[in-house]
Amino acid sequence: MLRTKNRRGSLVVVGTGITGLGQVTLESLVAIETADLLFFVANSALTAAWLQRKNPSASSLDDLYAEGKDRRKTYVEMAARVVRAVRAGHKVCVAVYGHPGVFVQFTHLAIETLRAEGHDAQMLPGISTDACLVADLQWNPGDYGVQSFETTDFLRYRRRYDPTSTLVLWQAGVIGDLDFSRRRSPNAKRLSVLVTTLRRHYPANHVVVLYRSNAALGEEPSIRRVALSRIPSAGVTPRTTVLIPPRPQRSERKLIRRWMDASLRPKA
Repeated sequence: MLRTKNRRGSLVVVGTGITGLGQVTLESLVAIETADLLFFVANSALTAAWLQRKNPSASSLDDLYAEGKDRRKTYVEMAARVVRAVRAGHKVCVAVYGHPGVFVQFTHLAIETLRAEGHDAQMLPGISTDACLVADLQWNPGDYGVQSFETTDFLRYRRRYDPTSTLVLWQAGVIGDLDFSRRRSPNAKRLSVLVTTLRRHYPANHVVVLYRSNAALGEEPSIRRVALSRIPSAGVTPRTTVLIPPRPQRSERKLIRRWMDASLRPKA
């Protein structure tokens, strides 16, 4: 890779949204089109082809994945490839599906490394699965609050949570898996451990939502409501997000109710 003369390299990390194309912000589009080098991780062939049309330098980072390879090693290698390009003096853009900072490790690693070396490195916001979840379920996180955990982390560290608030669990289909696989099937035994853990606070018949966002324009999201006890046999996939609605609310705090009532009284 040739070093560009008299110019310090820079990095902009952007998201292409979940469906791609229509969910790319104008700010991200400018970064994609004006980069010297564009690296990408796409979730569809359509998005990959669109990125290559927008910037002929575009190249996928998917070649760093390998069946059975530890994903953490892959993420380090992705960050290293991006960092090398910036060190060589290039204006680099990295485009990943969803939000570039949500459940994406290598983007954070690349930015931290480059900033420590004095390079300009920034991340632009994008649309991630949680944004699609709110829209597709017509669910307002402000109603009862929300707690959000990666499922392996949730189980591994016995995270504490409030069952009277909404609970969202990400990547339930890959509990305990660190290796990469394109043919992974759900592990019913591990999902049963998840159910047993949740049963401490929810009844077996508590209805949960199994959500999978649409991966491309024109597709419909998958929204299934099943009893908590049925999760292991419900066809959970690596892309499935589990939303657990809240239990009945606690009695309200009377002091706060008085404040709210007072704020609605007509002013003298």
